[in-house]
Amino acid sequence: MPPRAPLKPTPAELEILQVLWARGPSTVREVAEELGRAASYTTVLKLMQIMADKRLVKREEESRAHVYRAFLPRQHMQLRLVKDLAERAFGGSMLGLLQQAVSGAAVSKEELRALRELIEREEKRKP
Repeated sequence: MPPRAPLKPTPAELEILQVLWARGPSTVREVAEELGRAASYTTVLKLMQIMADKRLVKREEESRAHVYRAFLPRQHMQLRLVKDLAERAFGGSMLGLLQQAVSGAAVSKEELRALRELIEREEKRKP
């Protein structure tokens, strides 16, 4: 049986993943401190245990403290989430998603220029 793919993160789990992507492998205490605000140690611990079960993070036992790291790199998870959004909200149309993103949001001239450059690179790369 092939290994199952990681599930989609909830908003709270995505916050934890953002910390792990920025910091690299971290303990629960380090993640809780990075999140600050009302993120209690026990809440973060429980979320990270659930995330390990969902294969969003990997838990490595080092001495007494367990160290967690993201199961997938940031770019892979972002691509999964974008594909999922395109499928659910735009009938699978990446063009529809991009049109809405560019026309419906405040996109700077620099961002538009970067998008044009990306499109040109992709056109040259694909036959």
